[in-house]
Amino acid sequence: MEASLHSLNNLFAQLGLPNSDAEIEQFIHTHRQLAGTISLEDAPYWTPAQAAFLREEILKDADWAEVIDQLNARLHAK
Repeated sequence: MEASLHSLNNLFAQLGLPNSDAEIEQFIHTHRQLAGTISLEDAPYWTPAQAAFLREEILKDADWAEVIDQLNARLHAK
């Protein structure tokens, strides 16, 4: 299996969000501590299109899945 070609910066750009390192850290700081019972793609701050992208990429275990898992872990951190 090849290493992921995607970074958090690429993921945020794909989601149409500001994607500088500082902007990503601010997003994570603002939205972290996502309740353990809420799936990443069901978080209230995603648009329907963003949520669908996250859901589909995880279900397909696509190229984006690894970086989405990283974001998920960071947003669920306490």
